[in-house]
Order: sequence, then C-alpha cells, then structure tokens
Amino acid sequence: MAKTPDLTSTRPYLIRAWHEWCSDNGLTPYVTVAVNNLVQVPREFVKDGEIVLNIGYDATTALAIDNEYLAFKARFSGVVKDILVPIDQVMAIFARENGQGMAFVNPEQSKTLQADAVAPAKAPRSVHLSSVPLANADGAAEPESVQAKPPTGRPALTRIK
Repeated sequence: MAKTPDLTSTRPYLIRAWHEWCSDNGLTPYVTVAVNNLVQVPREFVKDGEIVLNIGYDATTALAIDNEYLAFKARFSGVVKDILVPIDQVMAIFARENGQGMAFVNPEQSKTLQADAVAPAKAPRSVHLSSVPLANADGAAEPESVQAKPPTGRPALTRIK
C-alpha cells in the first residue's frame, strides 16, 4: 500500500472562502479564536480563553490570511493593534448578520478525535459557535441585538465522521 503524502490543512482555504463569500454578499466576517500564548490579541478582550474578531475590510488594515497566520491591524478602544493568529487557533468563521459559517476542531481536541476515529462509531457531536460578546472595531462590545448567538430553533453545525 502506497503511503499518502502529508497534505496541507484545509482550514486556511476554507477561512479565505468564507471571508470572500461574506464580503461578496455585504456581510461582516467574524472569527472566533482560541487564545493561547502564540495568539497576539489585546488580552483585555479575551473571555473564557476565546476572542471574537471582526475581520471585515472596513474593520481591518493590511488583512492577510495565509496558510500559517491570520494577520491584520485593527483599532481597539481607539488604539491600533497588530493582530497575529496562528491559523490553527481559528475555531470558527461566520457572518455576523445571519450566523452562517463554519466551525473547526480545536487543535487540542484533534488528538482525541483521531483516537475516536479508530474507536467504535458514536453519535455525531454538535459544534456550536461561541456566544462570546463581540467587539467592534473600536473594541467596545456590540449591542446585544447584533451579538452572534445561535437562534432558538435553528439547526447547529454538526461534525459528521
């Protein structure tokens, strides 16, 4: 049996595609980021180890989404900050206005999921987008009416093995 070559992650490609789709449709792309010591974000906006960032063109300068990092400059409380996020720390990308998007597996959970792949089949687990308060370009929390929360009665994203 021939060994398959190591493939690159699909995550950066999917993030770029969702960002483009949001932009093309007049929607605001947001990402949920799992914050660790490699993530460069204003720590005062981190809640429960996560931060939600507006990555729309109106809120960022010098936005770059490559295969390794998501990088841009943005204002937080009126101060320009350099943001640097390893692409594996992006947990979800979604449109603020309607919640459509995609959630990804946390890198720390990937080892568990790989072990699950060889275990007997289990019922699929639901993946929900975080309801962390969103920050606008000025770093102030968005009003409750525009915060991304899974609406009651709407289907949630589900990981299927």
